[in-house]
Amino acid sequence: MATRAHETAADVDVLLVGGGIMSATLAALLGTLEPTWRIEIHERLDGPAQESSNAWNNAGTGHAALCELNYTPQRPDGSVDITKAVTINEQFELSRELWAHLAAAGRLPGAERAVTHTPHMTFVRGAEDVEFLRRRHEALRAHRLFADMELSTDPATIASWAPLLAAGRDADEPIAATRATSGTDVDFGALTRAMLDDAVARGATVHTQSEVVGLRRRRDGLWRVRVADRRWNGEGRRTRTARFVFVGAGGGALHLLQRSRIKEIRGYAGFPISGQFLRTTKPELVAQHDAKVYGKAAIGAPPMSVPHLDARVVDGGRALMFGPYAGWSMKFLKQGSWGDLIRSVRPGNLVPMLAVGARNLDLLTYLVREVTATETQRLRALRSYMPTADPRDWELITAGQRVQVIKRGKGGGVLEFGTELVSSADGSIAGLLGASPGASTAVATMLDLLRRCFPDHAEAWAPQLHRMMPSLGGEDWDAAFELDQMVDGGTLTGGH
Repeated sequence: MATRAHETAADVDVLLVGGGIMSATLAALLGTLEPTWRIEIHERLDGPAQESSNAWNNAGTGHAALCELNYTPQRPDGSVDITKAVTINEQFELSRELWAHLAAAGRLPGAERAVTHTPHMTFVRGAEDVEFLRRRHEALRAHRLFADMELSTDPATIASWAPLLAAGRDADEPIAATRATSGTDVDFGALTRAMLDDAVARGATVHTQSEVVGLRRRRDGLWRVRVADRRWNGEGRRTRTARFVFVGAGGGALHLLQRSRIKEIRGYAGFPISGQFLRTTKPELVAQHDAKVYGKAAIGAPPMSVPHLDARVVDGGRALMFGPYAGWSMKFLKQGSWGDLIRSVRPGNLVPMLAVGARNLDLLTYLVREVTATETQRLRALRSYMPTADPRDWELITAGQRVQVIKRGKGGGVLEFGTELVSSADGSIAGLLGASPGASTAVATMLDLLRRCFPDHAEAWAPQLHRMMPSLGGEDWDAAFELDQMVDGGTLTGGH
């Protein structure tokens, strides 16, 4: 238990590594539950939310499983499994409720436009995929979380939902789309900055250009954290002691958890994947597309590479993005080192890495194809969603770097597409590995961390957590659906 006793002096009660959405969420929760705890956040760059949480480094999708086909796999008998979709939707609801609570309390100034209503759509082509989407829609509609989802195979109806999908398309091509108007676009960068500002106002300290380079558990139970001051006039290296450490450093989390030497990180490895998007801010195009439209991933492609044509709202400005086009780099962070992958190899994770590599040759083939793709090939992919696309209207931008989780498993190792919380047995340190749907489910992930790492506080914290998130625990779930008051540019409110 990280904060059970205070017999031994420590510089801080909680030290958070990384200034992204995960650390900001944990700071918001702990700053509310334990206002007397001393909290420090250390970010290696010159400002928060510049890696994965930066608005242009992610798709901004409020992942609620409304449009993502990878959350609704097809079973061998042809039926559609919606289990993961339900879980993701419930987890995102917790995020919306926390944001709504903070906004209503005046704790998110400047982030009023961070969450905007943006319908979520799934779009498919071809008779086989049209039939699958029909079965998916039928399975989802049977659950109350997705009861308002619409399905259409009529080109005119689809055109009314998203004109750019239909204009110039072959009228004989079978197409289908679903639409959920409760979907959202999220500026996670704005949310992160607002939550960290609130944490500072409540007593936390944020250090930028402050890189955690090592950490070791002392005999007295405290964590000795070595920090490098990267400012031009910095103080060099210094040491901080903490009762609890959270490593929310995105792709950098694996290295730091390995340096902590906790046994729970043994066998874990990472596979880095980068990405690019085509972006346009041309007003006449932006005005015609107010939706996030997800399709079907290519064979061998990871779930994070599912193509989608998205409306985006960043800092109040509107744009469209299409992608991602997958890439590959040995870096674990966008502003990382080319040696990141090599330095992550350990005797304990070499077998899982080799096993995953041998069994995922289709993924490697896909990445090679994507990395060597020409401008013409990228345009062809865009035109499968927007047939009238003109390359002169679009620019290519580089998105964030993601590190997929590799761990021990069947056949020696498995490749995980998702997020994974790793914590020590005594609950004194935890870290987050993986990628999507990460940011959208940050609140659910941090609640899981609280349960694992602070079990002695669970009973005392429960009433306050339920006030912040009414659907937590399930008893008040129905009440959450009466809170459909989230207005673009207004108070962030939970509920569908």
